[in-house]
Amino acid sequence: MTPMEFPLIMLVSSFALLFVAAEVGNFLRTKTRPLSEDQRQDLSVVVGATLTLLGLLIGFSFSMAINRYDQRKLYEEAEANAIGTEYLRLGLLSGDTSKVRELLRAYLDQRILFYTTRHEDGLTKINADTATLQNELWSAVESHRAEPTAVTVLTVTGMNDVLNSQGYTQAAWWNRIPVAAWVLMLTIAICCNALIGYSAHRTGWRLFMILPVAVAIAFFLIADLDSPRGGAIRVVPQNLLALSHSLRPS
Repeated sequence: MTPMEFPLIMLVSSFALLFVAAEVGNFLRTKTRPLSEDQRQDLSVVVGATLTLLGLLIGFSFSMAINRYDQRKLYEEAEANAIGTEYLRLGLLSGDTSKVRELLRAYLDQRILFYTTRHEDGLTKINADTATLQNELWSAVESHRAEPTAVTVLTVTGMNDVLNSQGYTQAAWWNRIPVAAWVLMLTIAICCNALIGYSAHRTGWRLFMILPVAVAIAFFLIADLDSPRGGAIRVVPQNLLALSHSLRPS
């Protein structure tokens, strides 16, 4: 687990670190000779360029996080469509398909649990049950391979889409902003706050809080969007829940 998994920890820790960096820069300013006017102008250029770079990095990181969040939402919708379509196609097969449909409803329940479970500990059983149901579902439709009709092929293809959609969803949930990118972004933020503290004209802790607060909130938002389970902004399985309600036996 990393602080990026817990946005609130990221908010507090990044603010504390950046505020300390600003105070360190201010401390170095008081212990060195006053800057000349030319040196202060050169330093202002460096501070402006560093802040611009930090803003670009935060903007790109936010774009990456929101794209990953949208991708998780799209795959949730795709899963619901695949399961719902296959549930209807099972009715085209000859014989009693009630058992297969019951397995598909149980599989749907496991997929909902995957989205709603917040703790990683509970995922072990969910993933194990999901894998078991996938094997049973595939075996159930595979038993109809002796009937090489267009309907059978269509049903087998639909079940393949159901199983593939789960893999795409899992890959999207693993797709996160790299830790190295977080480290580099935090390093540049520390440099920015240290430079602001060093270039200040006078000591004032209230002034030094402005940038750390703003950057910490930005980091919190990015981490929240990029954390599928630890954040407040999460993908709600609305489509899967609606499908489960519609497939519930009356």
